[in-house]
Amino acid sequence: MNIKGADKRRVLTGAATAVVAGAAIGAFTLTGTASAGTTTTAAESAAQGKHGPKPTVVLEHGAFADSSSWNGVISRLRADGYPVVAAANPLRGPHGDATSLRGLLDHVKGPKILVGHSYGGSVISEAAADRTDVKALVYVAAFLPAPGETALELTGKYPGSTLPDALDPVPVTNPDGTTGTDLFIQQGKFHHQFAADVPRDEAALAAAGQRPIARAALEEKATVAAWKTVPSWAVVTTQDLNIPAAAQRFMAERAHARITEVAASHSVAVSRPGVVTRVIEDAARATR
Repeated sequence: MNIKGADKRRVLTGAATAVVAGAAIGAFTLTGTASAGTTTTAAESAAQGKHGPKPTVVLEHGAFADSSSWNGVISRLRADGYPVVAAANPLRGPHGDATSLRGLLDHVKGPKILVGHSYGGSVISEAAADRTDVKALVYVAAFLPAPGETALELTGKYPGSTLPDALDPVPVTNPDGTTGTDLFIQQGKFHHQFAADVPRDEAALAAAGQRPIARAALEEKATVAAWKTVPSWAVVTTQDLNIPAAAQRFMAERAHARITEVAASHSVAVSRPGVVTRVIEDAARATR
C-alpha cells in the first residue's frame, strides 16, 4: 500500500472528530479509566455499545529508543478514544523482556492490541503466546521471528543494513557478575542510521537518550511465534537502514500479516505517526 499525505489527512480528521484533555502521558499511565482525560463522542459511544469497549493499545519500543518514541502515536490514539500504555522494554533478551511485558498485560484488563517496534516485535511475538486477551499484533519496522531464529540472523538475511558499522559497544558487568556487552548507536551516526527523516535536532535528543540493547538479546533464539495464531499487521519501512525492507517484507508475508509499506526510516513512529496510528486502528477495528 502506498501512503501519500496520510499524516496530514489523519491530523485533520482527528481534530474534527475528537476532543482531548487531561494530563501528560507517562510510560506506564493506564488510560482506560474514567480519569483518562478523553471525551467520548456520541458516535464513539454508539460504536462501543455495539462492539464493546475499545481495546487497550500496548506499545513496546525497540532497541536504541524508549517509550517517548511513541508520543506522536499515543496522542493520536488517545484523541480517537483508545486507552494506551507505552511499556518500558528492558532490552535484555526476548524471553526475559516478554516475561516483563506479560506482567503488564496481566495488569491491564480487557482486550488488548500489542504493537512492537523493531526488536519489540520479537518481544510481543513471545508475550502474546496463548493469551486470549491479545486480539491483534502490529509490527512496526519490526522482527517477526520464527522459533529458532534470532534478530541478528534476520537482519543479515538480506543486504541493506548498515547498523553494524554504526554501533558503539560498551562492556558491562551483569547483576550475576558475568560480563556482557551493551550496544548503542554512535551519536554522530544516529540521525543517518536510525532516523534520517526526523528533524536533526529531534534526532540528536533521541540519540542522547537512547537505551542500549544487550548484544546477547540479538543472539537469543525465539521459542514461540504468536503471529502464527494471532491476526497480524505490519508496517514495512522501505528506507530502513537497520532492518532491510526485504527482511521485513519476508517476515510479514510469512506471517500472513496485512502489510502497509511506507517510504520512511526505521524511526517511522516518530516521522510518520499518522500512518502507524492508522494501521493500529485498522487492526483494532478488524478484531473487535
